[in-house]
Amino acid sequence: MTVDASASAFTSQRGRILVIRGGAVGDFIVTLPVLAALRSQFPQTRLEVLAYPQVATLAVRAGLADEAHAIESRPLAGFFARRGVLDPREAERFARCDVIFSYLYDPDEIFRANLARVTRAQIIQGPHRPVETSGVSASIQLLEPLERLAIFDADPVPRLRWPGMGRGSDGWIALHPGSGSPSKNWPLERWMELVGRCVAETDWNWMLTGGEAETDALDRLERLIPTTRRTVLRGQSLDSVAEHLSRCRAFLGHDSGITHLAAAVGLPCLALWGPSNESVWRPLVPPGQRIRTLSHPGGLAELSVDAVWAGLNSLLAEA
Repeated sequence: MTVDASASAFTSQRGRILVIRGGAVGDFIVTLPVLAALRSQFPQTRLEVLAYPQVATLAVRAGLADEAHAIESRPLAGFFARRGVLDPREAERFARCDVIFSYLYDPDEIFRANLARVTRAQIIQGPHRPVETSGVSASIQLLEPLERLAIFDADPVPRLRWPGMGRGSDGWIALHPGSGSPSKNWPLERWMELVGRCVAETDWNWMLTGGEAETDALDRLERLIPTTRRTVLRGQSLDSVAEHLSRCRAFLGHDSGITHLAAAVGLPCLALWGPSNESVWRPLVPPGQRIRTLSHPGGLAELSVDAVWAGLNSLLAEA
């Protein structure tokens, strides 16, 4: 990829960079290295994020962005319509930018064309989703557009830290029984059998976490664990979940955004892996941090409780 001639000039300016990212929790977590690399390369530049608020807050809390804006705000609607009516305040925000990285799905370049109507910023398009057949980690693929600003070999490991994280470690095991798709989930009956076995044969304490989609699973798992050995996080903000995760001993879940979140805050992780391409979506972690995956050729429904029990014990022994 060629380096834009404006890159060297931009490095000497304070400037303003905007990163636009749609998608859910996992999509945003694997984009954190983009923000970290821009922050490192241009420490004096104001770095802003346009994304869903529940995930964008993570970047601001971690110091990877100075400000977050809501991508689903009504005034932005015109930018997604061909020759749309553009909100003047949103137009002014884009006009203040020097560089805009867009990771939106924009096959007809409607959004890009509307941006060009209101800003002279350098607009750099990134992939809205990594190429599944490439076998290259999502984080690495999302970093490639930064080469336009002469940023090469950036660290692809997503990291989330802010003051107070990990303080007062409670040593509990975090469990998230859901994901973005039923095809990625281990059957709830297996989860219940595993948790029942852990309660009977160990003294482990549990932190259960989930949103509205996991309500039934959390209710049923909660009833299996004595009150003194469990805590349940229901529908809490992602930054609150991140702080609680950072105080845990290990994490157990699926191929999900919360697994990416747990890995980013530094937890040893065991992920029960479904149909996704593991080489692309497996969370990247720094040397010394344990992450394991378990899968079955016949699908997660065929993955045994014994296999997960052994994998969890092995992870905890190593951790």
